[in-house]
Amino acid sequence: MTQTLTRRHVMEGQYHVSDDPDLVLTTVLGSCVSACLRDPVARIGGMNHFLLPGDGERLKTRDAERYGVHLMELLVNGLMSMGANRARLEAKLFGGARTIFKNSDVGGMNATFAEGFLRNEGIAIVSSSLGGSSGRRLEYWPVSGRARQIFIGEAGIIAKPAAVPKPLPDGDLELF
Repeated sequence: MTQTLTRRHVMEGQYHVSDDPDLVLTTVLGSCVSACLRDPVARIGGMNHFLLPGDGERLKTRDAERYGVHLMELLVNGLMSMGANRARLEAKLFGGARTIFKNSDVGGMNATFAEGFLRNEGIAIVSSSLGGSSGRRLEYWPVSGRARQIFIGEAGIIAKPAAVPKPLPDGDLELF
């Protein structure tokens, strides 16, 4: 019997949490950042996708869903509402490239915000792929914690897998 994966794309300003072992969350990032969090014991995980770090004042606007502070809280609270334990949460961070705004580093600000938020919340960062000048296409299996990314440049894909990737133990990061 073959396993059928369900794919769900997480767009800018969205988050999704799940305990479905057959679900893979996907997104495409440039200067945006995605935090992938999971509780490995409860086998619940999720992903968000935010455009700007944000602060308390910006949360009062209609555009709150674009900001990291809002989406990080929604992701953590969504996981906990499904039974995750905050003390067991682990994170993987992706994105934050300097791709769109050549005169500013929005991606760097996003990455710094995400790392600081997780540090302040006591959530361990088990791996990250932040910064650089290339976008990323990301796949994340929220139950196992497996993650795969491919870098994307202005001319399209700039890094391809050399071979079919071997299965990795739960929680590993795979670059493809």
